[in-house]
Amino acid sequence: MKKIGILYGMESSFPGALIAEINGRKIDGVVAESILIGGVKMAEPCAYRVIIDRISQDIEFYRAFLKNAVLGGATVINNPFWWTADDKFFNYALSSKLGVATPRTVILPHKQHPPGTTEQSMRNLAYPLNWEEIFGYVGFPAFLKPYSGGGWKHVYKVHSPEELFDAYNQTGTLCMTLQQGIEFDEYFRCYVIGQKKVHIMHYDPRRPHAERYVQNPEPSTPAMYERVTRDCITLCKALGYDMNTVVCRPGRSSVRDRFS
Repeated sequence: MKKIGILYGMESSFPGALIAEINGRKIDGVVAESILIGGVKMAEPCAYRVIIDRISQDIEFYRAFLKNAVLGGATVINNPFWWTADDKFFNYALSSKLGVATPRTVILPHKQHPPGTTEQSMRNLAYPLNWEEIFGYVGFPAFLKPYSGGGWKHVYKVHSPEELFDAYNQTGTLCMTLQQGIEFDEYFRCYVIGQKKVHIMHYDPRRPHAERYVQNPEPSTPAMYERVTRDCITLCKALGYDMNTVVCRPGRSSVRDRFS
């Protein structure tokens, strides 16, 4: 029996629908199910041929389980070893190198010393920061957000240095990025599967959650549709993601942002 395991967190619609779709095809010898994990023995063979991971970015225990599962013969989507080396700031830098239009972004030092460190640990840090240079590069409005992570946690939209400093003072030991804010004309969430298939959905983040997917599924012009599709595939191939969501925000200067 070839088993496909789904590992997920708070989301309630996609995992069940995926399991039902796979099992509904009635492929001989293939079954999909939710994963239940207890204590994980090192190097133990994995019960699953394929694992689709939707939550390990938030839980270290699951990341350890998935890497051990790869050693045991499983294929994990997405690659848990690449995720360990992945972060938003690197992704922004990579996308700009690949020619994908990307908002100007600066990584900032921790506002407070990380646990177990002192001023002596930070002796290579230039202080005070050249804030005028940073503001001149990024501009306002801007977004202050963690250099890794997701789910809109600890994200602040700031319109001035004063608002930036007020938000930055609340970030504690998190490592943050400051990113150019884009006044978008269109906004798309794009699901990319297998580094080949792109499903583009018109989305409005300003609306209540239940109303954000609006009834206008495609970009306004064929050229924009082709550009969004090409950029999504380019990013996912470079990052090694077989299942990913890319956010595209074409603005007045056709700048886009990317979220994993």
